[in-house]
Amino acid sequence: MGKNITHKIIEKHLVSGDMIPGREIGLRIDQTLTQDATGTMAWLQFEAIGVGQVKTDLSVSYVDHNTLQMGFRNPDDHRYLRTVAAKSGAVFSPAGTGICHQLHLENFGKPGSTLIGSDSHTPTAGGIGAMSMGAGGLSVALAMAGEAYFIPMPEVVKVNLTGKLTGWAAGKDVILELLRRLTVKGGVGKVFEYAGPGVAALSVPERATITNMGAELGATTSIFPSDDRTRDFLDKMGRSDDFVELIADPDAEYDEVIDIDLSTLEPMVAQPHMPDQVCPIRELAGKKIDQVAIGSCTNSSYSDLKNTAQILAGKQTPPETDLMISPGSKQVLKLLARENLIEPVLDAGARLLECSCGPCIGMGGSPTTAGVSVRTFNRNFEGRSGTLDGQVYLVSAQSAARLALDGAFTDPATWGPAPERVDLPENVPSIRSLFVFPPEDPTSVEVLRGPNIVALEKFDGLPDTIEAQILLKVDDNITTDHILPAGAEITALRSNIPAISQYIFNRVDAEFVGRMKAAGQGIILGGENYGQGSSREHAALGPRHLGVKAVIVKSLARIHRANLINFGILPLLLTNPADYDSLSQGKTLTIPAKDMKPGGTISITIDDGKIVPVTNDLTKKELEIIQSGGLLNAVRESHT
Repeated sequence: MGKNITHKIIEKHLVSGDMIPGREIGLRIDQTLTQDATGTMAWLQFEAIGVGQVKTDLSVSYVDHNTLQMGFRNPDDHRYLRTVAAKSGAVFSPAGTGICHQLHLENFGKPGSTLIGSDSHTPTAGGIGAMSMGAGGLSVALAMAGEAYFIPMPEVVKVNLTGKLTGWAAGKDVILELLRRLTVKGGVGKVFEYAGPGVAALSVPERATITNMGAELGATTSIFPSDDRTRDFLDKMGRSDDFVELIADPDAEYDEVIDIDLSTLEPMVAQPHMPDQVCPIRELAGKKIDQVAIGSCTNSSYSDLKNTAQILAGKQTPPETDLMISPGSKQVLKLLARENLIEPVLDAGARLLECSCGPCIGMGGSPTTAGVSVRTFNRNFEGRSGTLDGQVYLVSAQSAARLALDGAFTDPATWGPAPERVDLPENVPSIRSLFVFPPEDPTSVEVLRGPNIVALEKFDGLPDTIEAQILLKVDDNITTDHILPAGAEITALRSNIPAISQYIFNRVDAEFVGRMKAAGQGIILGGENYGQGSSREHAALGPRHLGVKAVIVKSLARIHRANLINFGILPLLLTNPADYDSLSQGKTLTIPAKDMKPGGTISITIDDGKIVPVTNDLTKKELEIIQSGGLLNAVRESHT
């Protein structure tokens, strides 16, 4: 029986478990990445583990989120990240160098390797054949300490690509089509492995766009073969030695097959407020556009921005439409400057922003009140832009540039000839000198901490019985942005859990934190796909700090589920989803936690005497972690 790419990588890195879908497996991790919004806490956790030096082949600490550096908090965090990386044997990427996923693709990612990052869009490196997954910061810290990374063995879905993209259709439209078909929870527990004759027609940047936004499917990861296209990309990046061919066997087996004919795709758009609300752009013709933002880890490559410059050349955006562009790295920016592609962008009226995440995470660039913002980003969750009633639409870079000139949605049939697809030039400039590599002798390095950096508290273990009120009831598809918003003000507090906890659910229910403080402990009730979106562990850490003991839902997103377990919050699943309607905020529940068994069912008693059965999908190891009060406690106990 032949093997697919996913199975080949897992088999090579498997340290525990059986490769049976749904069973827990442990993987040896080759590389890790962190970014500054989640990285400060991850590095504090790494220090708490006490191993000194990172044990991976490579760990990189990127600064790309909080680059506004408003006040002392962000620069203090960045100084801490620089010094702790030097002390611990990690590479440091300073603010302004670029977006972590674009930089990792260009400089460090390797075909066939395992990579986890404290950012949900780490699967970007799947574009060159790496098995790259988003994870909570504590999971990344443990991987840096040499521990295995544990996940349920995923099913593998073959996405069989045929044909070639034509006209204005782009790589972004491939993943938008998948989201249209499958929804934001259609990839849970699955790896999307791209195959078929259409793969060869996609460049590495196009592939990376697709694997990046596979996170919006809820997928474990997405991956492309490492083939001649990959070899060419790595050659031009000066990394020929990193290339290895990695393709599926001709008779490889898959759990599911999805067929996409690339030649049938047209420019698509995800409408507010979910990435799966997808339709053809032509269906929105006539809708006015107030703002266009091009960039993010999804669409900020040289090829995307060269096409953008070509589309804008000699033209100007309407004064009513604001256009901003964020290059993915200084390498991209240098290439554009060398080819005289900056001037057409500026002359078109665009604002050229720093090489950073920027508007994608609400770090500036917010739209006007109820403004229509067309973006090349990966998420359009309500309020994520920094404007609560902003109407965010997601498209490709090519579509965004063309729509910016029109100031409104128009039918692509009227756009004229599409720009030619872009290949990297032969002599790509290197920016590796901008990274700060660790010294050979780290003993003299002093780790510098600012006053906003607060060490992680130690949490109590799981009590025998939880008796607490439902202090919040929320609907389906609650995102980590709902739980803990992004933006400059809040993200600056990521290294201070007591301070950032004051913002938990503040855009959903401004009274929630007050109720938690008054009660001392509580329970959250949710619907389907609770916790989708970002990997930010603060969306679990904050509720834990406030006293949330359990989350009872219909279903959970993968990374958030892991984060709840990591910090000792009990994740329970309604056995009968209809019971969600009979439970209300304010009800007191009694949960016999001592009766919990891995995968077992227990009966919760409501204060009115009604019994509600709940189950769990925990492994024995995960239940023990929760009983210990979280993963850090469990690790400490195992070392004593």
